[in-house]
Amino acid sequence: MDLGLLIPPVADSWKTIKRAEELGFTRAWFYDTQMLNTEVFVAMTAAALHTSRIRLATGVLIPSNRIAPVAASGLASLNALAPGRIDFGISTGFTARRTLGLGAVRQRDLEEYIRVVQGLLEGETVNWGDAGEVRKIRFLDADIGAINIKDRIPLHIAATGGRGRRLVARLGAGWLASVAGVPYGQASIADMQTAWREAGRDSAALYASAAISGCVLRPGEAYDSPRVKAETGAHATMILHAMIEQGEYGAPPRQPLPAHLQPILERYREMYQHYVPEDARYLSNHRGHLMYLRPEEHELCTAELIRATTWTAPPEELRERLQQLTAAGYSHIAINFGLGTFERLEQWAELFSSV
Repeated sequence: MDLGLLIPPVADSWKTIKRAEELGFTRAWFYDTQMLNTEVFVAMTAAALHTSRIRLATGVLIPSNRIAPVAASGLASLNALAPGRIDFGISTGFTARRTLGLGAVRQRDLEEYIRVVQGLLEGETVNWGDAGEVRKIRFLDADIGAINIKDRIPLHIAATGGRGRRLVARLGAGWLASVAGVPYGQASIADMQTAWREAGRDSAALYASAAISGCVLRPGEAYDSPRVKAETGAHATMILHAMIEQGEYGAPPRQPLPAHLQPILERYREMYQHYVPEDARYLSNHRGHLMYLRPEEHELCTAELIRATTWTAPPEELRERLQQLTAAGYSHIAINFGLGTFERLEQWAELFSSV
């Protein structure tokens, strides 16, 4: 199994990726969240120029953030800087869309976007529509060194629902799953494997990536120590951000919230009602999302919430969990890194070396 990281890009994220490469991480996924982070292709360019082995992936690209020809050009341009090290990760959008007050992109639009981007990356002439007009487009000068479409750029789709997983199988793509815990991860990949077989694909060809969030506890360390909160708080409270908007967007959270933690959600709901402006509470709800724990959330980020919603545990327990994911069929583990430190990278690399 490979080890990777998912990162909310900032201007100097390349330093983190460079250190991750030195520690043996094999892939870095960059969030595409324009209202919170550095533009994804800018961050990936800096990483491409400062690394030589680690794969660089959009993690994940959101179709509405840029038109398909621009996305294809960005990926192909990166591929010229880091030949054969670029991955095209994509999904319908969560954080990037919610920070704009929008729901997810429709799956049929996702499929069309993938068709155009992949066709262009394969050197094809494709039909593409803009403002109701459909035109034939292709890269006109693919051989002058501006882009690289000779080295393959693999497709990965982040999919949590049945329709999305069946799209993964139909296209023969890699699959990226947000895994809240071992039972959830096992059930998810079992469904993905079923879809893969039903599509007539070789079971050994499925490349499944599990995105997890958590902290490697030190001996005797509490689940709500300042260090643990700093590393996991933004991911533990993410479920609150998602569930508080569930009625508006109609989308379920990525993981269930145990019944005994419902009072924490209700306390956050009271806090949420005071966010302004009233017609754009999402501006506060998603500030710092998946990066850092906001000051007003500290009291809500309890040891129980962290333990229930993240992969925070002593090393021996985490090793066992990771072994269970490997046995279930996952090919790659990606740590949601947030605004983490080199020390955190080193802890996960050390843990992973003994799995």
